[in-house]
Amino acid sequence: MSQRTERIDELLRQEIGVILSREAKDPRIGFATITEVETTPDLRHARVWVSIIGSPGERDATVLALQHAMHFVRRELGVRLRLKRIPELHVRLDDSIERGTRVLHLIQELEAGHEPDLSPEVESLPTPVARLRHEGDAEEVKGDAEEVAPAGAVIPSRGDEPGRTVRHRRGGRRPR
Repeated sequence: MSQRTERIDELLRQEIGVILSREAKDPRIGFATITEVETTPDLRHARVWVSIIGSPGERDATVLALQHAMHFVRRELGVRLRLKRIPELHVRLDDSIERGTRVLHLIQELEAGHEPDLSPEVESLPTPVARLRHEGDAEEVKGDAEEVAPAGAVIPSRGDEPGRTVRHRRGGRRPR
């Protein structure tokens, strides 16, 4: 995938999320988060991956509502973005968060010494719990965190080292 396609994917993800959260009036669209957008190289089609909180029936209804709302979203994208072609948007359910939650739940049961429940879960998000310390964990470092100097600043020397100038990623100094 080219850098341009990646930038367009990210731009579409952000804009679709804003449009759905602020301007879509469909009550069937509940707690939906746009997790990723994948466009084809010719920018004619885009898969919009959505994570939805709720029961399986609510998720299916939300996916249908989102697919119906994509005509409105596509029209709004045409107004907002300066692209030659706005892709056709196809909604897909992203269940990676639920699968990750399931794995975390199984690990917590194993750590607690219980037999893990291997039946599928209905709950879609985990309840946050504090992580237990285990033997071999790294020690927590307390004290001053390393400060980040702005670009162009001179970092004082340490011992025999000469002072260094902070540079931008491209290697040039910031103009004054």
